Amino acid sequence: MESVDLNAAADELSAAPLLNCLLREAADPEGGGVHRLRATGRLLRVRGGRRPVRPELRTPDGWRPLTHSELVKLTADELYRYTGVPNDELPVEIADSRAAVAALLAARRAAAPPQDAYVRSEQALVMGHPHHPAPKARGGAPAARWLPYAPEAHGRFPLVFLGLREDQAADEGGAAAAGAVDALAGLLDGPRPPAGYRLLPAHPWQLELVSASPAVRAAFADGRLLRLGESRLPAWPTASVRTLYVPGGGGHSGGHGDLFVKFSLDVRITNDVRRLWRHDLVKLRRTDEAARAGFEALRRAGSPAAWLSDRGYRTAAFAFEELAVLVRDGLRQHLVPGAAPVLAAALAEGYEGSPLAAAADPEAWWRAYLRHVVPPALELFARHGVVLEAHAQNTVVAFDAHGMPVQALFRDAEGVKLPADGDRAAAWQRLVYCLVVNHLGGVGAALAEAHPRAAGAVWPAVRGEFRRHAAERGLPEAAELLTAPSLPAKTNLLLRWTRADGADARYIPLPNPLLADAEA
Repeated sequence: MESVDLNAAADELSAAPLLNCLLREAADPEGGGVHRLRATGRLLRVRGGRRPVRPELRTPDGWRPLTHSELVKLTADELYRYTGVPNDELPVEIADSRAAVAALLAARRAAAPPQDAYVRSEQALVMGHPHHPAPKARGGAPAARWLPYAPEAHGRFPLVFLGLREDQAADEGGAAAAGAVDALAGLLDGPRPPAGYRLLPAHPWQLELVSASPAVRAAFADGRLLRLGESRLPAWPTASVRTLYVPGGGGHSGGHGDLFVKFSLDVRITNDVRRLWRHDLVKLRRTDEAARAGFEALRRAGSPAAWLSDRGYRTAAFAFEELAVLVRDGLRQHLVPGAAPVLAAALAEGYEGSPLAAAADPEAWWRAYLRHVVPPALELFARHGVVLEAHAQNTVVAFDAHGMPVQALFRDAEGVKLPADGDRAAAWQRLVYCLVVNHLGGVGAALAEAHPRAAGAVWPAVRGEFRRHAAERGLPEAAELLTAPSLPAKTNLLLRWTRADGADARYIPLPNPLLADAEA
């Protein structure tokens, strides 16, 4: 019975994001939960709102329920007819994601969740991206290979420390980045790097994935790389999988407080192979400095909003991308005193202990949430020419003792765009998708589901926040957004089906819920 329940749960959790994609990108609503698929005209019926379930196909004999595998076949057939492009890989990837969800559910039953509430939120995303066809795919590897490193399975594990010969080290970020990396030596359960070597932290899965690389094997053989040992304390994988949270603090880690460390993983997770690409690393300082300057100006103006700076990276010249590690600010140095941080994406997915579900006054809670999340993103665009990738997985929201939002913290300089480098309209479109469609749309829908009486206030409150900013700060794009007929929605299903580059975002129009008469 237990396995049946797990299978049913895995089917439901995997079908919901796939259906969200299919219905958004390749179908038109007919009403009553019925959608007409554009390529064939077939009718598909679903139950539920933001997480559609129980798909049924209209046949001459009535509505026929679809299993998960039948839904995948239907999707593949529709997309082939819709695009004219064949794809044998994506159905396998979707099946891999569904198998991963089943493995994660089984692992969570046997695992103790972390005591730290912030880490619990980072590890809460069992379904994951609600508009991606295969949000939990792990490159097709057997579950035994990746489960020990999975945040959703409440994974925790030691960092691996390598010694890298100094003449082979590539660093950027200056003394602050070097100091942050070297401070991790306080966690090392083994000898420090010998003279002439630099410390190079590594993710154990990262090392497994590059173990067959001739360049890496040669470096271990000739002494350019040394294995020093592991950390005495564990690191916690966060929602992105490849970024680890190192709580640290005090004498346990050389006094660095907490840190995040981000690694290369040659595994496709959602749209991209999660490698620290050279072209991103070399521009990291410029984008991070621009974001940091913008947030410093916000702080001087009295805003509690904070930027988790990507201080810099260290890697090996002979395996520049494969062995790269990026060091990011921790939370503790930026948090409002007494505030408790939570990953915004966990609020959208829902998890035990969520402050969203516990909100005593959900409308006041939502207005406070918007006051802290929206203005920083708009201000950085308007005043500093910086587009934050302010989607729900890149935003941490801090709450006071009463569960009210009091601060927003943003991260990921890799995702930052500078409109001066390109098209301002395209930059604004990206900001609207990340902030409004992905982030506010997801958290707002979760709020409406948890507190139905507040559902009608969700989008008017967002509209009010944008109107206020447009009036006070004179951002024309914010005012225009309130009368635009549509918002941009990223087409993750079509992007994956057509094998587009993961960074090549494509959008389709969604009816704009910010219009004054949208709720009518």
